[in-house]
Amino acid sequence: MKYLCLVYHEEAMTDALPEWEYDAVVGEGLDYREDLRQSGHYIASSPLQPVEMATTLRVRHGMLAITDGPFAETNEQLGGFYLIEARDLNDAIQVAARMPPLRFGCIEVRPLVDLTPG
Repeated sequence: MKYLCLVYHEEAMTDALPEWEYDAVVGEGLDYREDLRQSGHYIASSPLQPVEMATTLRVRHGMLAITDGPFAETNEQLGGFYLIEARDLNDAIQVAARMPPLRFGCIEVRPLVDLTPG
């Protein structure tokens, strides 16, 4: 089963990291991605551009509204994702619990809906 692990963190906190520490975190993330590949869990992953780069679309009363910025004002922003393959939710949680960005925020684990006919 496929699970999307959404990585949320406070951008101000990660932006304040010294360059050497930020580089170390990125390195840990790349190493963990390789671990996921080796274990067969990995499908895709990527960090996202800063929240200022977001554009939110809404349709209300048949009209498209485009807003600069994220969907909601929160302390934590969506910062990236991992798309993984796992046996079940418990396996997905075990995988997500080792993701390096977890120490800077939280990771939401959500199963994907399989729309394959049959």
